[in-house]
Amino acid sequence: MLNLRSEKWFARKGKDGFIYRAWMKNQGIPDDEFTGKPVIGICNTWSELTPCNAHFRELAESVKRGVLEAGGLPVEFPVMSLGETLIKPTAMLYRNLMSMTVEESIRANPLDGVVLLVGCDKTTPASVMGACSVNLPMIAVSGGAMLTGKHQGRNLGTSDLWRFDAENKSGKLTAEEFRMIEGAMCRSRGHCAVMGTASTMACMIEALGITLPENAAIPAADSRRKVLAQLSGRRIVDMVKEDVKPSDIMTRELFENAVKINAAIGGSTNFMIHLMAIAGRLGVPLTLRDFDHLAKDIPLLANLEPSGKYFMEDFYYAGGLPAVIKELLPHLHGTVRTVSGQTVVENNQNAQCYNRDVIASLDKPFQQKAGTAVVYGNLCKDGAVIKPSAASPHLMKHRGQAVVFETIEDYHERINDPDLDVTEDHILVLKNVGPKGYPGMPEVGNMQLPAKLLQRGITDMIRISDGRMSGTAFGTTFLHVSPESAAGGVLALVREGDWIEVDVEERRLHLDVSDEELEKRRETWKPLPEPTDRGYVKMFLDYVQQAHKGMDLDFLQGSSGSEVTRDSH
Repeated sequence: MLNLRSEKWFARKGKDGFIYRAWMKNQGIPDDEFTGKPVIGICNTWSELTPCNAHFRELAESVKRGVLEAGGLPVEFPVMSLGETLIKPTAMLYRNLMSMTVEESIRANPLDGVVLLVGCDKTTPASVMGACSVNLPMIAVSGGAMLTGKHQGRNLGTSDLWRFDAENKSGKLTAEEFRMIEGAMCRSRGHCAVMGTASTMACMIEALGITLPENAAIPAADSRRKVLAQLSGRRIVDMVKEDVKPSDIMTRELFENAVKINAAIGGSTNFMIHLMAIAGRLGVPLTLRDFDHLAKDIPLLANLEPSGKYFMEDFYYAGGLPAVIKELLPHLHGTVRTVSGQTVVENNQNAQCYNRDVIASLDKPFQQKAGTAVVYGNLCKDGAVIKPSAASPHLMKHRGQAVVFETIEDYHERINDPDLDVTEDHILVLKNVGPKGYPGMPEVGNMQLPAKLLQRGITDMIRISDGRMSGTAFGTTFLHVSPESAAGGVLALVREGDWIEVDVEERRLHLDVSDEELEKRRETWKPLPEPTDRGYVKMFLDYVQQAHKGMDLDFLQGSSGSEVTRDSH
């Protein structure tokens, strides 16, 4: 006999039970559907304002079929949805708010298990964070990447946007050509076609063992995406019967696996912030130093934009994430179980690579030691990160003078000024784009180079900020500087012309200014005024943690469980 949480609602006698069942019956649900069946919530991040997730209502129908086949009752519900392409000032500002809507929606309703439909960047970590906080049986299904863009015989992906923008600004690409490419890039349903943050998140949750195998890479337009959704619907019913919760699956071992797998695929630097936030909800110890330590010797195996040349569609045809995991098994915890009911080894032991130009072998990788590097120094006491696989080797050790932008508005106003005193040897420094400073830590760390340098054919230079970078972007960019400038970090004290030393191999980022001089500058430093004194943004500013801790709200740390606050009317 199943001990179902939903029976606290539907098995009740008297007035309360009458209300719970009667109002559900207005949807045409027979009486026996409320007896002894797991109620499975389908947490849907569908929204037409989240274009990457706009096909999710259809995907939800596939999940429902699976739930019904396995003897469960599926109930679909909406939560806040975050569309990276449209939302301002940045979707990251609202990740924690969305996680709260997921958490409270699951806890407050008669659910025994939940299927998370996720896709666009922040909908994945937000949904997982919220579900982990409640800790009911949970499985995730990603929406899949869009098909590779096509234009004049050339393959296109989101990473190419940065190149096209540079060519447009340098005069190599006309406005008409730029507009034509716009219609060719996003030619199907799904999220970005490259190993950007959305695909990185899809890989992350497969690596964490909370999806069925192959979830990460099946294209959104491929019918096998619906098959996986239906199978996930079946599996969640069994998970409820087995009482398999996130805390049972998502152990420290799988978090370590995820860090190593992210290095091997050239995943987004945003992965670090999201994984730490998820770990914080489960009470799994994970620090910024772990990312550097665990991934330091992991080679790059996936030849995908922005670190390589292929696309997520190619990745799937080449064997997908299971082929990468199989290669990495000597480095991974293989005996831990996943939501499939099988271990990591069992999930991936039959995987094959069908194209070594897309997925390399462990003994012949595309790049050695490709994991995200974490650097420290007086400029970033609590760390900063860089993605070596997307950076220029000749800039990994460098000393240059700072060109300083106090805000993103200051940057936009001055970056293309012909009189800006800047060369390719300078270092661009952008302040006040961290968690509190923007607020929300936007993806502006990969600052576009000055137009006059682009016109000379310069394609990269060192950039430093307390902001983030889109997973689709590339360049020698030091990101997530912590403490941020708005919190009084040393970054706030950098001045035009200061010398900065960079040495990625030695994990060092140093501002060549004496402690005495920095103290003098601090005496006159004043933070920018807060943008608002009300609502969620005010709450965010008051309670958000710094980047090196995952940027969650401090009071959301730890699991709160599935018990409702009050259990009677």
